[in-house]
Amino acid sequence: MLMYLIVALALCAVAHADDWTPKTGEEIRKIRVDCLKENPLSNDQISQLKNLIFPNEPDVRQYLTCSAIKLGIFCDQQGYHADRLAKQFKMDLSEEEALQIAQGCVDDNAQKSPTDVWAFRGHQCMMASKIGDKVRAFVKAKAEEAKKKAA
Repeated sequence: MLMYLIVALALCAVAHADDWTPKTGEEIRKIRVDCLKENPLSNDQISQLKNLIFPNEPDVRQYLTCSAIKLGIFCDQQGYHADRLAKQFKMDLSEEEALQIAQGCVDDNAQKSPTDVWAFRGHQCMMASKIGDKVRAFVKAKAEEAKKKAA
């Protein structure tokens, strides 16, 4: 009976993993708004996040954790899902290269950090990687594009 339960749980985990797809820009915006309602940030913190500066503060960590959970790339039992991180944030990298970067940032929380600290640690690693460089370049290009349209 125990073996049946283990097999059933494993099949459920695989089925759920197959259901996940990367989120669209609109879905990401909605998740950010929802997480900001659940985890209010100061105007200064919001300004920093818009500039891709992520202060190691409880409110910011909780906001980022909320976002990662709702994106489906992090869970408080297993941490980050490297395969999902790679698919969501590969930018113009190959999925294989993005997966190698993501795997380097995933940890099993051996030190038993609180969930928000664990999620923040992985986020900081990703932002310090080639993926983080690509994200910063993308955000900068979008900001410049918006300025040109406004002019």
